[in-house]
Amino acid sequence: MGYLLLAPEMLLTVLGIVVLALGLILPQRGKKVTGAVAMIGTLGILVVVFWQFGYEAEFFQGVYGIDAYSHFFRVLFLSAALIIFAMAGNYLHLFSERQSEWYSLMLFATLGMIIMASSGDLITLYVGMELMTISFYILSAYLLDDGRSAEAGLKYLILGALSSAVMLFGISLIYASSGSTVFAVVYQTLQAQVVTQPVLIAGIILLIAGFAFKIALVPFHMWAPDIYQGAPTPVTAYLAVGSKAAAFAALLRILVTALPAAHYNWTMLLAILAAVTIITGNLIALAQRNVKRLLAYSSIAQAGYILVGLAASNVYGFKGVLFYAMLYVFSNIGAFAVATLVETQSGSSDFDAFSGLAKRAPMLAAIMTICMLSLAGIPPMAGFAGKFYLFSGAIQSGYLWLAFIGLIMSMVSVYYYLNVSRLMYIGKSSEQSVPVPAMARVALLVCLVGTLIIGIYPQPLSQFAEIAIQVLY
Repeated sequence: MGYLLLAPEMLLTVLGIVVLALGLILPQRGKKVTGAVAMIGTLGILVVVFWQFGYEAEFFQGVYGIDAYSHFFRVLFLSAALIIFAMAGNYLHLFSERQSEWYSLMLFATLGMIIMASSGDLITLYVGMELMTISFYILSAYLLDDGRSAEAGLKYLILGALSSAVMLFGISLIYASSGSTVFAVVYQTLQAQVVTQPVLIAGIILLIAGFAFKIALVPFHMWAPDIYQGAPTPVTAYLAVGSKAAAFAALLRILVTALPAAHYNWTMLLAILAAVTIITGNLIALAQRNVKRLLAYSSIAQAGYILVGLAASNVYGFKGVLFYAMLYVFSNIGAFAVATLVETQSGSSDFDAFSGLAKRAPMLAAIMTICMLSLAGIPPMAGFAGKFYLFSGAIQSGYLWLAFIGLIMSMVSVYYYLNVSRLMYIGKSSEQSVPVPAMARVALLVCLVGTLIIGIYPQPLSQFAEIAIQVLY
């Protein structure tokens, strides 16, 4: 197919520009159609990705490549974007004059994620990452009249720029050691060296530190709670799901294809980071009284679980990374979708706003509970199957202690997840009902079905993840 395999990236670029232009050329009518154009266009691009399954190609001498691994994450990012567009619904009235820009920035963030997952070169990866993060800088501060949103955008900008500088410094050290930024060339050059240079070790550590910020691993997590709470809730949901998946996709490809663990023992470093992240995220989540902050610390802990698979550095662990990243789309966005609707109706995401939700909106309370039980890893929800793969990979690699920590902390997480459910079902209820727009209802049902189906019948997603991982070996 040649360059036709780049059609999703090119179409996504054109779609982002068209959606932005609609808001400028047709200020009144454009506001009404931008959402529909963005959703239909994204769905069309997703169909193109499915049509391209089975085709592979390498472009620009290894700088960019399309393979089963790329297809997997294309599906993940585009599916997540579609669900976010559908769930946003009434929330967008808070910035109704700037809806076209919001959709356009979300599309460009998606493009950045896809570039990160498909890059075979450190500079290309960095460009994709900056496209994603710059879009999120703006989106985090999109509520102009909200001080918390402005604070979130400013904090993300400052800390994000710092982490990007750290990562770029790491890339420069790897380039200094290998003479190239293309993953395949870096691998071949470094294998010819008899002694590992200290400069290379420093470069790998700085590169991992830069990714650790994007993933919100402890101790690089300080930005996540405030930004998750202050940013618009649909943006928070995409930031929690999409940016994490993109960073894991890029980090996994780099470590396996350019810096394999057989030659550079980074597995223990990742195992320690995973353990500290899981413990810290879950323990601090116990004290939260705001659902968005609770989900922020929960997402920190979830990043730790996914990192367990990367630390395992075997087929089971890597498959678990992809499997968990996909199910996380449904479980986490489902929880954030309910939070969005409650916040739109009550103006708050504190626990009190969720009190008695089962009486006002039984469907929302049920979906929130199922999604949170999935995040906790309770069978037969999808989270259980995902953690099974991750912890199995850790045990196979000899990290029994890490699997044990993950298991104990998963049981701890049940407390704060069920605490929200307790409030929804036995808390005092106000008389106000929570309206659920038609598209938001569709998004919620997709998240519910995805969470249950993956948990009950995980084999198709497991096989898809295994095919994607085989590309890296």
